[in-house]
Amino acid sequence: MQGKEVSNDKPVPAPPANEKIASNTQSNTSQQRMLSWFARVGISPSMLSPDPKKQKHALERRKQILETQKASNLQAVLNIALNVSINEQTSDNLDPDWFFAFSTMAEEIYSPPMQELWGKIFAVEVARPGSFSLRTLQLLKTLTHRDAKIFNKAVNVASRKNSDTVPRILVGYHKRKGLFSFLKKPLPEQVNLASVGLSYPDLLSLQEMKLIYASEIESGEYAEGQQVTWRCVNENITLTCKTAGVALVYYKFTPVGSELYKLVTKSSNEAYLQALKQVLGEVFNIS
Repeated sequence: MQGKEVSNDKPVPAPPANEKIASNTQSNTSQQRMLSWFARVGISPSMLSPDPKKQKHALERRKQILETQKASNLQAVLNIALNVSINEQTSDNLDPDWFFAFSTMAEEIYSPPMQELWGKIFAVEVARPGSFSLRTLQLLKTLTHRDAKIFNKAVNVASRKNSDTVPRILVGYHKRKGLFSFLKKPLPEQVNLASVGLSYPDLLSLQEMKLIYASEIESGEYAEGQQVTWRCVNENITLTCKTAGVALVYYKFTPVGSELYKLVTKSSNEAYLQALKQVLGEVFNIS
């Protein structure tokens, strides 16, 4: 005789009422955000009526909203540019093709921090035409505020030599191995950039955005006693080579990255400077 199958399944208790309320609240909040964002481009869930007249009115209203927003974007960029102080100016005229390309791109910049960057670009270009290429503008238009923050982190650890316009992120050195070098305790030859705020994913993003070159670069070898001075944000660092056969290792900014570097507000990364001096101090006297 077969026995009846006994089920061990227990009924699943209903979620507490407060969890239901929290879930509904989160859902409503998300929906409100969605509606708010689409309202900024003139779209609502029921905007298109079967009535042709109402539909035409809704589409015209959407067009007006978009055009008003674009005009507002350009106005914001202009107001920022008017408040930028440029010391050196030339008598050259702004290229009309550059200006109209600029305005077409700038009208679609909606983030206030990015509008500030575009305003600075326009002010500099008016004062010194030819400072920024259209290629730079085209790349800049694809950057988000998050991208700009990553680039700012790179700028804060970038250095330039005297009379050199191309910034570089110094990361360490390479030393030609001597005959008895294997007897010495190995020393760190590079700064861990992630430990000072510039992570490996950040570097990859900068490379993908074509703001820095994709691989590390070595300088030429320094002779013993040879000096070189770098400026990192507001600090000058003079390196005097202790021994021959030493080369600096760095990431180099691309031409576009070098142009944008001039616009970004810089602040010293003290952790990076200390780490760099500690690493380079093995092969350079630092002053």
